[in-house]
Amino acid sequence: MKFPFLASFILLCIVLNISMRRVSRKTEQREEEFWETELKSNNVRKKSLDDLQYVHIPVDLLPFDTYGDNDVLKSAEEELLALKDEKIVNLTGITNTDLKLTYGTANITVLTQYDQNYTAMVIALQKWGQELYNQNRFEDAAKVLEFALKTRTDISGTYKLLVDMYKTKLGYNEAKIKEKLEAMLPIAKDLNALSRQQILTLINSNLEPSANE
Repeated sequence: MKFPFLASFILLCIVLNISMRRVSRKTEQREEEFWETELKSNNVRKKSLDDLQYVHIPVDLLPFDTYGDNDVLKSAEEELLALKDEKIVNLTGITNTDLKLTYGTANITVLTQYDQNYTAMVIALQKWGQELYNQNRFEDAAKVLEFALKTRTDISGTYKLLVDMYKTKLGYNEAKIKEKLEAMLPIAKDLNALSRQQILTLINSNLEPSANE
């Protein structure tokens, strides 16, 4: 009985060894491809940034100057107003290597700043929308968060609040709720972020009851 067991054990070790070698070769290949691409990207000349999709904060359309004595609302408004004249671009999910390949190495610093501005903006919008929601200012909260949605934010809390308001806070009928939720789907499907599937699941799970009724 010992010999069949020993033979099986040896065979298992051989199979595991072959498998590990294959994984190691694939890892090495991916690393080589990465460094080859990175080296190539470092030699790309500076290119025009005119085709970037710049985000502009619609100050006239959002409920600014309505914070009263609420420090959270005031802080959120101030953070957004500080960004209104800055260049803002959503580069979520795009690697520095890809950015250098597309726009040139010399542009990586400015592109990083544009993306940081975007991150700061959607965080401030989420904070603003959440506090407006907390204050039962649902229409204003929807305006703020819908703007964040148009910029393709990947903050799942933004989608959760909008779904909740569409279904329970804004007085929409079933047809309007379905219309609003379905309008969110193309944006969610196009997200280049880890939260993409979570957001899609949220939207689809809230669409199902309406579809069945």
